[in-house]
Amino acid sequence: MLRMANRAYASIWVRGFCAETLLDRWKEFLQTVPVSTERPGFSELVIRAVDTAETPILEQDLRSGEYDAQVLVDLASEHVHSDSSYETQAWWDLWMYDARGNRWELKPEPLAIYCYGEEFDDGLSQEQGHFLVDAGFEHVFTGHAGLLGFAGERERRLEHPDEANFVALMSQPENLRTYHEKTRENIRKLYNWMERVESALPVERYRLWSEGEENFEARMEEILAAR
Repeated sequence: MLRMANRAYASIWVRGFCAETLLDRWKEFLQTVPVSTERPGFSELVIRAVDTAETPILEQDLRSGEYDAQVLVDLASEHVHSDSSYETQAWWDLWMYDARGNRWELKPEPLAIYCYGEEFDDGLSQEQGHFLVDAGFEHVFTGHAGLLGFAGERERRLEHPDEANFVALMSQPENLRTYHEKTRENIRKLYNWMERVESALPVERYRLWSEGEENFEARMEEILAAR
C-alpha cells in the first residue's frame, strides 16, 4: 500500500551484564516478549561469534513447535561467550490497516530479537544495547504522512501516490479517529512491554528509536497526547 522502509527499534542495556549472567538475562528478557496468541513461541535460534559478518556457529529452526525461552537457553548453553550474539524470531499482535478491505486487523507481526555479548563485534552492545529488538515498521507506531498527533502543525510531504490516496481516505473524521485509536494501542503495547522488561531485569536504560524519526519516543508521546 505505502512506502514502508523505515523500522522501529528498542535498545536495552542491563546492569551487571557479562558472560556469567548472559543466559539468565537472556531468559528473563525472552519471558517478557508479548508473543502472539495465534503464533506463540520462538521460531529460530542463530548464534554468531566475533562479528555479524561471520557464518553462524549454530542455526536452529524451531518453526515446528511452540518453543519457549527455556528451550532457547538450553540450546545456547554450550555457546556462551562474551564475543557471541544470539538471535531469535517471534511474533506479536499489532493493529494493521488492510487497504483493500478498508479495515483494521489485529494480526501477528514479526519481531527480531538480538542479544549481544559485551565483546561481540567490537563492543556493538555499547551502541545497540545488550538486547536489540526490531519491532517492525515505524509507521505502525507513528502513522503515515504526519496525519497523527498534532497534524495541523506539521507539513505533509507525500512521497508516493498511495500516500495521497491514504490521506484522502483519512480526511473522513471517523477513519482518522480509528487510525489514532489503533496506532495508540500499538504504542501502548510497546511501552507496556518496556515496563515489563524494567520489572523483570536490572535495566540500566532503554531507548526507543527508528530510522525515520529524529525523536521516535517524542513522536509517539505526541500521538498519545493528541485528541
